[in-house]
Order: sequence, then structure tokens, then C-alpha cells
Amino acid sequence: MDRALSWEVVAVEEIDVPVAGGTLRVLSWPADGPVVIAAHGITANALSWAAVARALDGKVHLVAPDLRGRAFSADLPGPYGMSTHADDLIAVAEHFGVRRAPLVGHSMGGFVVAATAAKHPDRVGPVLMVDGGISLGVPAGIDVDVALEAVIGPAMRRLSMTFASAGEYLDYFRQNPALGRYWGPDLEAYILRDFTGSGSSCHLEAIRGDAADMLRNPPPAPFPLLWAPRGLMDEDTGLYRADQLTGVDAELVPDVNHYTILLGPGAEHVAARILTVL
Repeated sequence: MDRALSWEVVAVEEIDVPVAGGTLRVLSWPADGPVVIAAHGITANALSWAAVARALDGKVHLVAPDLRGRAFSADLPGPYGMSTHADDLIAVAEHFGVRRAPLVGHSMGGFVVAATAAKHPDRVGPVLMVDGGISLGVPAGIDVDVALEAVIGPAMRRLSMTFASAGEYLDYFRQNPALGRYWGPDLEAYILRDFTGSGSSCHLEAIRGDAADMLRNPPPAPFPLLWAPRGLMDEDTGLYRADQLTGVDAELVPDVNHYTILLGPGAEHVAARILTVL
């Protein structure tokens, strides 16, 4: 199904792209500039890139799938993991006629784009990672659910919760101090894209499979990184510390947390960096 919808002042289209096992739902913000493919985080969806698309101001044709197992791609089957996501991104590139696709990924999406570059080096152009893609230093052998609780906490617990209404679902997110100060139509649309009527669209099997792969087998990632100083609950420590990023082309984006580097004031910074790496 292809359909157009309004996203603030930026036109966006929804497109179904054939992939192994079915179709992958993709958001496309058409523009005259080059196509850039964007991958979202582990429990996120394609609308996490809307603010960046707006900030790009028509200079880039941004394309972002709902990754396998999430939102309107939730019914796609496994196997899950970075290799499957990599193949899905290349299918998106094929659909849009892009021979060497520039890639950008946030959070788990950083691992996805790094894995895509490793698996399909002849099909990938410049790569940018946003608060993800570098090993998180999880101890070897740790249970994947324990690791997920340690890394993403409430985002993981939400997947097994039920909600009576869309309003109740939104209220759950409003309680997160990382999001509350930046509440608005962008954030609401992003959250509601994930809501099924009773809970999150994310398949736990997909989340666990992707996390096991991402945490235990991080791909080599010699790519530029934008990183947030604050974490998923707006705590003082983010996913990364400066001492973890020695030897990485890493740029700190000030005054943002893991979410607002993309969904809030950091979007302008991400858009500007996308334009410089093309």
C-alpha cells in the first residue's frame, strides 16, 4: 500500500517494500536531494526521524523503515538480528534505485547500519551513527533479558504492559523525564504509531533476538558517531562516556539525552551532520 499523509509542514509517504517474508513499511520524505536511509532504535519506529526530516529542509530525500518486528512491519517473521536488518535496508535501497546508500542509525539503528556496511560494503556509502553502534560493554554470557533491563529499562517493561486507551499510552511516556519537557505533536505521533489499541506493536521475539545479536556480536564500526551526554531517563550518564570512545570519530551533542538527540533539539544537529557526511 502506498499512501500520502501530512506530517506538519513536511510531506511524507508510506510505502511497502518487498523483503524476505513479506513487506517492510517505509516512510519516505521526498526531496530533490540524495536518498539517505535511516534506521531507528530497538523499540522505536520510523517516525522517530520526522524532526530530522524537517530539519533537512528538502536537501535530502530521507527514507526510514519500520524495522522488522515493529509498528507497521511488526508482522514480518524472523529470523531477527542485524544481518536480517542489513538485508532489509539493502532491499529499501533497491526499491529507491540507490546503488550505494548513505545510512544513518540511532541507538540500535547504529548497530544496524554498521552491520549493513560490513555485510554489503559495495552497496553502502557514508555512514553516521547517532548514540548507538559502538559496543555497550555488556559482560559476556549475560542473560539477554537482564541486559535489556539494564540498558533500556522502562522501554523493555512497556512491551509486556497493556493500556486501556491511546491517552493512557501517551501518559505513560509523559512520565519519562527524558521526554516530558519536549512534549508536542511530533512526539505524540511517534508514540501512537507504536500503539496497537492495547499496547506496543513491538514483538518481544524481535526485540530479544536483535538485542542478543547487538549486545554479543557488535559489528566493527569505524564510522562517525554523534552521542548524547544524558541517558534514557535523562540521567546524567548516557549510553556512552568519553573514555569509551577513544579512537572513535565521536562528537558530543550538548544538552540532549538519548531520545532528544533525535526527537528534540538534537534533530537540527543530526541533520547538519548528515549533510556534511554525504
